Amino acid sequence: MQYGDKSFSVGFLGKESLTLTSTEVFDEFLFGCGQTNQGNFGSSAGFLGLGRHNISFVQQTANKYGRIFSYCLPSTSSSTGYLGFGKDRRGSKHVKFMPLTTVSQNPSFYGLNLVGISVGGRKLWISPSVFLSSGTIIDTGTVITRLPVAAYSALRDVFRQAMTKYPLTQALSVLDTCYDLSSYVTVKYPHIAFYFQGGLKLKLDATGIFYSSSASQVCLAFAGNDANNKFAVLGNVQQKTFEVVYDVAGGRVGFASGGCL
Repeated sequence: MQYGDKSFSVGFLGKESLTLTSTEVFDEFLFGCGQTNQGNFGSSAGFLGLGRHNISFVQQTANKYGRIFSYCLPSTSSSTGYLGFGKDRRGSKHVKFMPLTTVSQNPSFYGLNLVGISVGGRKLWISPSVFLSSGTIIDTGTVITRLPVAAYSALRDVFRQAMTKYPLTQALSVLDTCYDLSSYVTVKYPHIAFYFQGGLKLKLDATGIFYSSSASQVCLAFAGNDANNKFAVLGNVQQKTFEVVYDVAGGRVGFASGGCL
């Protein structure tokens, strides 16, 4: 198994009974056991596959959960999020849905029709074709949202204009717009929102806009793709605190703000 950041795992497929609760047991559940693992896995014990691939957890438990699941990624490691399967979901009445799409590069991904971005309430002058030509996916395994070069450049330039009172500092890896905010008690920043085909608007708060190692290095949590033909990725930083509901069988995905802290 190889991932987009060149990490890979080589090993064996096994089959075992998977027990979640006393009444939820899945016989002959397929799973991978990595023997040679290289890349950005850190201290992870493994991955739970939730994609469209036929051996993902979602697909192998479809008879029980109907290919419906939801999660909320908390804003900090000390906060609590959740992951749930099946139709019984928290806060689902507040969820606004949009269609799931498929990206040609990998049909196991969950695609979205991103068509625009606003900064500080002002829509950026980006043609929807910039996003639609390469497609957009939503991915919890990607930390930072990646955008087409033209879209990221427009976002970064307008964001910097709104943050001119704060001193820029050195870049953090792929994040090239970082500020030293250590001398400020409060910070005024422009809100960022995503617009999707069909009218759904996703307004981010600070947890989805900034990525920081310390107050002296607080960075805009977006980066440009290194090639124009790569799909955009809605990463996990931008998903924080939202309830995200996947109705894979119904071909849709939904969002609700305030799913967790």
